[in-house]
Amino acid sequence: AFATAGVGTQGLFETIAGAAVNRIGDFNPQAMANTVWAFATAGAAAQSLFEAIAGAALNRIGDFNPQEMANTVWAYATAGVAAETLFEAIAGA
Repeated sequence: AFATAGVGTQGLFETIAGAAVNRIGDFNPQAMANTVWAFATAGAAAQSLFEAIAGAALNRIGDFNPQEMANTVWAYATAGVAAETLFEAIAGA
């Protein structure tokens, strides 16, 4: 909601990123895609979050549906976060 509304503070996103990294094992593919989408849309920098989600997504790429894959790739590209291994895995899925 904050990302779509254009409202947000870096402190809020830093707190969310820290909590998300600690719980990344609980995220399903939709949660991973939605999280990086929100950060990219808000323009919130969170390198450690994007790295954690890239790693977790690699292990579950077969569980992602096409929309989740597209949203994830869009988010990484929009945020300017390199995730070559993730992109290759999605391309091969």
